[in-house]
This record gives sequence, structure tokens and C-alpha cells, in this order.
Amino acid sequence: MINSQLTWLRKNLFNTWYNSLLTVVCLVFIFWALHNVITWTTTQAQWAVIQVNLRLFLVGRFPQTLYWRAWIVLAIASVLFSITSGVVFNKQSFNKLGFAIFAFIYSGLLIFLPLDFTSRIWLLFIAALTLTSFWLSQKFYKTITPWLSPLWLLSFPLIIWLIGGGLGLQTVPTNLWNGLLLTVLMAVVSIILSFPLGVLLALGRTSNLPILRWFSILYIEIVRGLPLIGILFLAQVMLPLFLPTDWRLDRVIRGIAGLVLFSAAYMAENVRGGLQAIPRGQIEAAKALGLKTPLVILLIVLPQALRAVIPAIVGQFIGLFKDTSLLSLVALVELTGISRSILAQPQFIGRYAEVYLFVGLIYWLFCYSMSLVSQRLERQFN
Repeated sequence: MINSQLTWLRKNLFNTWYNSLLTVVCLVFIFWALHNVITWTTTQAQWAVIQVNLRLFLVGRFPQTLYWRAWIVLAIASVLFSITSGVVFNKQSFNKLGFAIFAFIYSGLLIFLPLDFTSRIWLLFIAALTLTSFWLSQKFYKTITPWLSPLWLLSFPLIIWLIGGGLGLQTVPTNLWNGLLLTVLMAVVSIILSFPLGVLLALGRTSNLPILRWFSILYIEIVRGLPLIGILFLAQVMLPLFLPTDWRLDRVIRGIAGLVLFSAAYMAENVRGGLQAIPRGQIEAAKALGLKTPLVILLIVLPQALRAVIPAIVGQFIGLFKDTSLLSLVALVELTGISRSILAQPQFIGRYAEVYLFVGLIYWLFCYSMSLVSQRLERQFN
């Protein structure tokens, strides 16, 4: 094996004198860059800005006495995600490597994050729930599958109730929903709402009804021609003008409306690409069997179209998650906005590298997780 590797190196990296020189220069540059990065990370960076403000990064100004509600929300989301993963990937067992990766991540969280004893207990409890839910959902996926969608639908109002309060719980104003909590909430809600709206717009653009088709085309082309920041400002300023005077939409709801309206237009084009990939003969065969047009779309066309554009759809979701960083420009203090507040603290002025590296790591973890799920779905659905 060593001989084969040496042969590959000689053939690809040292086959000519200029390739050999270029390889040596690149290796020297990589070593120099890594040395500087490691030196800065271990000796010069002031990671105290992350340690002191970890709670602000995660939940912002959410009342500390009500953190138990945020932990319950995290537990609900983790359990539902693990159940969904177990049902979707029921043919793939949770092997030793997967368990080792899971244990490594949680061990790192418990060891390196500056958490109190209560938070560590919560993390261990959520980890146990996640593993148990995944194992049970793989064992009984046929029983759980019909209940999966209702569970997600029921969890949404429950999560909003726990975060916002009311109906017996202390109310938490939306101006206290900050940090990663607000980022994830806005992204998830926007993804859930923009996906069906994008599918409807795609179907409308391919419809035979002129009014429906031209309305969809007009909406998609206008929205795709506008920048997201402009739509967010329009949602904050103009949306209340189209509603009755006694209706006061919350700033968070207006932000979600802007994200949904923008993302739906791009989602519609992704789905339309999948619709165009379906052979016309399948539609004609389904109609020949007596299926009505709505059933042809729901049972024949849409499943194949969505499967064909899974990478594009997940890419749109990833882009939407990152686009939430623009909400800080319309006075919503999400993860990027709370970072600016932390950088304004007198003892941490100028610590841009540490703060934005940490924020970038959080964004990367979420986006890379979605990318991994996309790849697994592609393999699952062949």
C-alpha cells in the first residue's frame, strides 16, 4: 500500500520539476498558515468573550428563571428529529461509528462548554432521550410513521407556547427572544411555511389556467428580482399598512413574513425544475387509469419531482437559515445581532475574530447537518 501511495505522489505531485516546486511551495504555505492559526488560537485569542457570554449567544435576554422552558423546547425538538431520522433511515442501523461520533460531540459539549451543573444534567437527559427515541423509531417505524406528521404539527404550538408563555405560563415578550434561539425559530418557521407555498407557486406556474399561471409568474419574477433586505424592510414597514388599524403584527411575525415571501419564490423555481423532469407519459398513464388531476399531482407527480430536486431544496433551506443573519438590520436581535451587542461590551471591544469565528462555527454546524441529511435522503431514495 505504501508503494501505491508513493506511486500516486510521483505521478500527480512530483511528475515534473515545476509541479514538484509548486507542491513544495504549497506545503510550506499550508504549514505556515496552520502554525499561525494554532499559535493565535492557543496563545493570543481571548476566548473569555465566548465563555462569559455563552448564554447571550444561545438565548439572549430570555429570563434566566425560565431557562427550563428552553431546555424542554430543545428536548422536544431533539426527540422529534431523532424519531424522524429513525423512520426515514430505518434500513440503516445506528452503528458503532455513529454512536462514537454522537458520544464525542456530547462529551465535548459537557467538558468544554462553561455550563453549570443543572445544564449538564439537562444535556445528559436530552442525549438519553435522543438515543432512545432513535432506537425505538427504527424498531417500530411502521407504527410511528402515520403519527409523525401529527406529532410535528402538535409540537409547533407547544414550542411557541413554551417560549412565549401565556395560558398559565409567564409571558415572555418577543424582544427578549434573542440569539441562537431566535435564529433557529425564525429559520424553522420560515422553512415550514415557505415550502408548501413554493410548491403551490410551482404548480400555479405550470397550470393551464391563465390567471393562476400569470399571477404565479408575476409573483416569482418580481420577488426574485428584489434583494432580501429590501423585502424585509417592506415587511416591517409596508405590511401593517395592508391590515386593519387595530391589528398590530409583532416584529418577529413581520420578519418571518419577509423570509417566507422571499424563499417561496426561489423554492417554486426549484420545484418547477423537478416537475419538468417528470415524463409526460406517466401523467397520461395515471389519467388513463382513472385518477383525477389532484390525485395525479399528489400521488404521481409531486413525489417524483421533489425527490429529483432534494439537493436544490436543501440548498434553499441552508440559504434561508443563513439569511436570518439579515434580520439584525431590522432590529431583530438574532445570533448576528447579539454578537454586535457582545462586541460593544467595554472589556471585549475589538474581539471580532473570536466572536465571529464562534458564530461561524454555529452556522456551519447547522448547515453541514442539513447537508448530511440531504445526502442520506438521496441515498435512501436512490
